[in-house]
Amino acid sequence: MLLTPSIVLDYLGVGFFAVSGALAALERRQDVVTCLFFGAITGIGGGTLRDLLIGAPVFWVHQPAYLVVCIVAALTVWFSRGAGINPRVLLWMDAVGLAAYAVVGADKALDAGLGAPVCIVMGVLTAAFGGVLRDVLSEQLSVLLTREIYVTAAIAGATVFVLAADLGLEHAWASALGVGAGLFVRGGALLLGWKLPVARPRGSTEA
Repeated sequence: MLLTPSIVLDYLGVGFFAVSGALAALERRQDVVTCLFFGAITGIGGGTLRDLLIGAPVFWVHQPAYLVVCIVAALTVWFSRGAGINPRVLLWMDAVGLAAYAVVGADKALDAGLGAPVCIVMGVLTAAFGGVLRDVLSEQLSVLLTREIYVTAAIAGATVFVLAADLGLEHAWASALGVGAGLFVRGGALLLGWKLPVARPRGSTEA
């Protein structure tokens, strides 16, 4: 199999998300089977939803190497008990996975002949849905309900990629710009504490 930039990004996204899912199970002292399940559902959940929505063959069913990546990532976390995994490094791994998956999801929707707005939505779902499933199953506050910039980074990455592709840029350059935009926004949140303004009930005096 020829490793194109899209395939490399896809495997990176799957692997990094699988690690985060397995760590969520490990933090709750779950067994190895649960660790494997969390790794798989986080790693391939977003891409599975995307394929079902656009009517494409579910990617990991026809290319089981993606499932193998999830299994290897989860078992590595399980047997190491998370030793040596710096939480800060994990945040950046997750940021890379988020940015990569946003581009991969949008790219697959473009290949299916869908319009730009739908491609952006597919990119965001691909990048964020696995993490949402992880949070729900592990009874954590969903990333969608926090003020931390996360989904916004996926929107930025998918949007820049789709716009660059529509402008006729070479695929590698469009992908690089999309991933860069996603990492820039997510990195700003991690390094500088960027947050979006929140809506407050009318009459609220909270700061």
